[in-house]
Amino acid sequence: MHSDRASLGLRIAALAGLLFLHLPILLIFLYAFTTEEKSYQFPPPGLTLEWFAVAWHRADIWPPLWLSVQVATIATVLALILGTLVSAAMAQSRFFGREQISLLILLPIALPGVITGMALRSAFSVMDIPYSVWTIILGHATFCIVIVYNNAVARFRRLSGGILEASADLGANAFQTFRHVLLPNLGSALLAGGMLAFALSFDEVIVTTFTAGQQSTLPIWMLQELVRPRQRPVTNVVAIVVFAATFLPILIAYYLTRSGSETAGAGK
Repeated sequence: MHSDRASLGLRIAALAGLLFLHLPILLIFLYAFTTEEKSYQFPPPGLTLEWFAVAWHRADIWPPLWLSVQVATIATVLALILGTLVSAAMAQSRFFGREQISLLILLPIALPGVITGMALRSAFSVMDIPYSVWTIILGHATFCIVIVYNNAVARFRRLSGGILEASADLGANAFQTFRHVLLPNLGSALLAGGMLAFALSFDEVIVTTFTAGQQSTLPIWMLQELVRPRQRPVTNVVAIVVFAATFLPILIAYYLTRSGSETAGAGK
């Protein structure tokens, strides 16, 4: 009996935890359909789909949306290139200070975003770099590289060095080894890391605030709309778009890396 009561208590605690985490998200979805324009009246006086059409025709939404997609895409590409190279160097080499360097690589994602943003802003000012799309991209790349690195280095460490030696013994050059041996084994990890990096970049606010200057990404636009509300439900509609743009890559990345231990040549 005691075991049954404990099990019921755990189920109730789990349900309470899920509600605490996800009820605010459900409220965002609910108020995207409300007929009330200026307040968050509960329950909503009515439900409508008109705000989706209003959001579609709001000209001020599209430039921030395009800027967010552009920044996230380029930052992800940079992260895939640099994160893969760094992970290969760290996983395949043994040298003095290796663990300390690994910590330094992970530091940008461990630090509070406000610290990273202040550091980048100071660096741009010292080097007299004007704020532009590229300053936002560089800011996002600092943590996107870490995401890709984490996925790639874990897969590299499960990859047996014997298959690389076998490839060299069979006459393959470095490019052929990368294309026919490494890439098939790293593919899902890199794709997952890239998707996670894109999702984090797309909805990033704090670092963007310090590196964007007068430009506005979609999350910054949403923040400004919440401070100076105009058609509140439109902001919730845009929040649904951001939710989908971040949740779907994370979900796909989860399924891609769930079987990551099944790597060719991996030792036990």
